[in-house]
Amino acid sequence: MTRIHEAFEAAKERGGALIIYLTAGDPSLALTEELTLAAERGGADLVELGIPYSDPLADGPTIQAASQRALANGATVAGVLECAAQVRSASDLPLVIMTCYNPILQFGTEEFARAAAEQGVDGVLVSDLPPAESHEWCRAAAEHGLGTVFLVAPTNHDEFIDQALARTTGFCYAISRPGVTGARQDLPTDLADFIGRVQARAQVPVAVGFGISNAEQVRAVLEVADGAVVGSAIVNLIAGGDEDGALADRVESAVRALRA
Repeated sequence: MTRIHEAFEAAKERGGALIIYLTAGDPSLALTEELTLAAERGGADLVELGIPYSDPLADGPTIQAASQRALANGATVAGVLECAAQVRSASDLPLVIMTCYNPILQFGTEEFARAAAEQGVDGVLVSDLPPAESHEWCRAAAEHGLGTVFLVAPTNHDEFIDQALARTTGFCYAISRPGVTGARQDLPTDLADFIGRVQARAQVPVAVGFGISNAEQVRAVLEVADGAVVGSAIVNLIAGGDEDGALADRVESAVRALRA
């Protein structure tokens, strides 16, 4: 968890934190390790590794397709955690696991928290876990030193946002708009007002995701928030495969363009 906070603090000198999402196991877990390190070289301050799941809640078509490819290629929860361990052996880059709660339940809540911490994971975002029902998970995460990350949305009332923030120890993930993930051409006009409402209550960094796909949008988000999350734009790039062996270079270049 300390790595998360240190990364946000260090990123202030560059205008804010750039967070890159990768679907772990697409196109393979071995390549996910390589692509994570490529994202770091390109300027990512944190990386989210998504555990592929057959019945996602908030994933749009791009990440759903990536999850299906990863599952078809044999990705498992244990494999994703091992991938995180391999990255950790080579880097101090903060790693956040993004998942639905069902894979954690199937793995065992306590066992997952312990394994994630042992493999070098810094935090976990459980996309479909309501803050009011998160006591067991938050207890296990705290016991093993994992940061918790909760989602808040523009449609949430203040009481819900307060509940989410009270249980957040890593960073708050603010959804830019209702709906699912996916690249968009523009940002909501009321984004600054929403982020201001969240930041006024937050004791942790606030990052914005969903629909951020280019450097101009990253720049605009970082004018009002502590971090910007880019997922589908990079996952789309990865969907093209690595037949020429240069996928890591393309990811690094794409992240560097976002960082610039």
